[in-house]
Amino acid sequence: MRSALAVLEEVVAAGPGVTAKEISAALKLPQATTYRLLNLLVGEEYLVRLPDLRGFALGRRAARLALPVVPTPPAAARAVVEHLRGQVRWGVHLASFRTGQVTLVDPDPDHPPSDDVVLARHPHASALGMLLLADQPDWRALARDLRPLTEHTVTDPGELDARLEVVSAQRVARQCGQVRADRGCIAVPVHDPATGALVAGLALCGPAARVAEPNTELVALLHEHADRLVPLLA
Repeated sequence: MRSALAVLEEVVAAGPGVTAKEISAALKLPQATTYRLLNLLVGEEYLVRLPDLRGFALGRRAARLALPVVPTPPAAARAVVEHLRGQVRWGVHLASFRTGQVTLVDPDPDHPPSDDVVLARHPHASALGMLLLADQPDWRALARDLRPLTEHTVTDPGELDARLEVVSAQRVARQCGQVRADRGCIAVPVHDPATGALVAGLALCGPAARVAEPNTELVALLHEHADRLVPLLA
């Protein structure tokens, strides 16, 4: 395992096109061992052979070993979020979905959100997470552990299926006390108009009992600001 990791590190350091011979020399490994490790890493898609077969480069799965970097929203997008904060008494959070998980990129400083790790690991429990799951061909690939975070967390796959269908149809997700018993959230999506891809989510967070109300005007206000974000985040 250590040798395989060393080979990966050497490919990163040397760059695309590094040869087996060069890797063997740099790591002082026997050539037979180097070829065996390279074949293993290629087979597992951590490395790829370049088209001319003269060297190696990082493969698809190697990208998963690094923490994804989410760019800071542009100033114009942050201004839209800040404007919404001035219209409501609830917390307002902007999340990015570009890495395939919930990543808060503009959390409300006056209303601290739930922990980033909790939101990323348990998308079934949060409104932002449900936006992401509703956009997937099969949400089970992203939510393998339907763990109850509170007594209100939906953990039944059938019930979650039904809720995600509603989210998809109504373009709004709502959770009441599923992440924290006393808090709830309403979230709406931001899609790229050219590709239709889900790129972000805008959420209002407040007392769980208040979130459970229809809040028609608040949802409309949320959609209005999400629409303003479309050209700024697409």
